[in-house]
Formats: sequence, structure tokens, C-alpha cells
Amino acid sequence: MDVATVLPVIWFFIVGFSVLMYVLLDGFVLGIGVLTPFARDEQDKDIMMNTAAPIWDGNETWLILGGMGLFAAFPIAYATMLSALYLPVLLMLIALVFRGVAFEFRFKANRGKRFWGSAFALGSTLAAFAQGVILGAVVEGMPLQEGKYIGGPFGWFSPFSMLTGVAVVFGYALLGSTWLILKTEARLQRVARYMARPLVLVVVAFMGLVSAWLPFLDSRIMARWFEGPNLWWLAPVPLLALANAVALWRVAMREGRDAVPFLLTMSFFVLGFAGIVIGIWPNILPPAMSIWEAASPPSSQQFVLVGAIVLLPAILGYTWWTYKVFAGKVAADSGYH
Repeated sequence: MDVATVLPVIWFFIVGFSVLMYVLLDGFVLGIGVLTPFARDEQDKDIMMNTAAPIWDGNETWLILGGMGLFAAFPIAYATMLSALYLPVLLMLIALVFRGVAFEFRFKANRGKRFWGSAFALGSTLAAFAQGVILGAVVEGMPLQEGKYIGGPFGWFSPFSMLTGVAVVFGYALLGSTWLILKTEARLQRVARYMARPLVLVVVAFMGLVSAWLPFLDSRIMARWFEGPNLWWLAPVPLLALANAVALWRVAMREGRDAVPFLLTMSFFVLGFAGIVIGIWPNILPPAMSIWEAASPPSSQQFVLVGAIVLLPAILGYTWWTYKVFAGKVAADSGYH
């Protein structure tokens, strides 16, 4: 295999890894925002938000890395996606900015504390929904002609993208609830445990609907999963996801194993992400734009790969260090004031 064949594969996995890391790490912060309306009082909201206060900014580094990697390595796909998904991408960015402002302002506000708390919840929910819509639109496929998007401004709107939008909101809520199990204690932790169990059922139901719908979006996806020996090779992915869900359901209410629900939820997301990648591979934009067709020249990919080789270990290193420094339970009197 030559460089022009290998480099797009490497960059596909770098971009995919960055997106997955963003979903796992910023997903639980968005999930906290989704869950804040169910907090008993402002003090519980303080604790919920303080669990993420030291680390939430850094989580968004992965979104930037994934976006810039897509721009540098797959500029055709980047331009096509922005043309097709301008409105949901704009909604996501505005919601993320709104969430960030609300996060900071709420801790400093006096009379407007409740308003900024509601703004944090709204921004988090809209950002999660927009990300799910973007995912659904990309997986469902875009009308392309000679590599250019030919759909209208609302070409992303479909029952499938709306389904994935709502599914991601509930998925992030599950991540948020299991994060709270890990980081809180006493009454708030018990509330998080009680929220986690029904969320497991809802997320499993949504994952089942999306998985059942996915093969019918494109005959090639159906062939990928069910023709020849593929079913036997790929069957472990849904089976592991089902076993993961059962384990998460059983452990969510079990005292003394606070980290396990969060780890199981993250592995659930990883398995779901793996299923999506298997379904669309080797396309970066279904139904017909492959990673090689969308790739930039090998010289460009090699140049930015040098930066990625330096940046990836650095980002992984400071992410690990940050989570290590701020490990442990969050008390009511800690964090922002």
C-alpha cells in the first residue's frame, strides 16, 4: 500500500478518536446540564456543576482537534458537511457558547442565579440535540453530485436525524447521572442512582431503534452486517453492547462501586460508536464519499500528521493529569463560589 492509501485511514481514526473522546468527556458535562432541572434546590445544582468545574473547558479541546483534523485531512468532506449541516452546526456552537457563559455567570450572579441555571440546562440540552442531529444526518447520507452537496438548507431534517438527536440527549443524561454517582455522595448520589436506572432502559431502547434502522438506510450497510461471514465477525459488537447494558442496569443501584457505572456507560458509548463506524466504513460521508475521495494531498496530510503526533500525547497527558488532580468526591463547600 502506498502513502496515499494509508494516510487517509490514519487520519480517519485520528478524527474518529477525537470525536469519541469529546463525546465521552464533554458528554457527561452536557448530561449534567440536562439533569440540573431535576435537582432539589440551588445547592444541589452547585454540587452537580462543581463536579465538572475544574475540567469542563479542557474537554472541548477534543472537538476542536476533531474539527481541525477533518478540515486538514478531508477538506472536501469538511466543506460538504458545513454546507449541508450549517443550521445544526450553528445551533450547536451557539448552544455551547450559551452553556459556557451560563456556567460562569451562575456562580457569580445573585438575583439571576435561577435564570443562569435554566440557561445552562437549555444550552446543554440544545447542544446535545444538535450533535445528535448532525450524527444522524451524516450516517443517513447526503445527496451529492460530483462531490458537492445538492440538498437544501433543511436536507438534514428527517425522522432518523430527529431520533438520533433525542437519543443523544438521553445518552448524555445517562453519562451525567453515572458521573454524579462517581463524584457525589449521600442524598445527591442516591438521586443520581435512581435517575440512572430508567435512563439505561431509555438509552438501550434508542440504541435498538437506531441499530434496527441503520441497515435499511443503505443496502451496503445491510450487506456489511449480514452478508457472508460478516455477521459472525461483527456479532460481538451488539452482543457486547447488550451485555454491557445488563451489567450497567444491575450495578447502577449497587452501593460501594461508584466508578463502575460511569465506566460501563463510557464503554456502552464506545461500542455504539464502533457500530456506526463499521456501518459507514470506508465512507466518511455516506452514501458514496470515501475517505480517499475526500482526502487532501498526501503532502498536506503528512505535514499536519507531524503536529498530530505531538499534540495527541500532549492532550492525552494533560487530560489524564487534570482528572487525576481533581479525582475524588466533591463536597458541598468546594468549587466555584
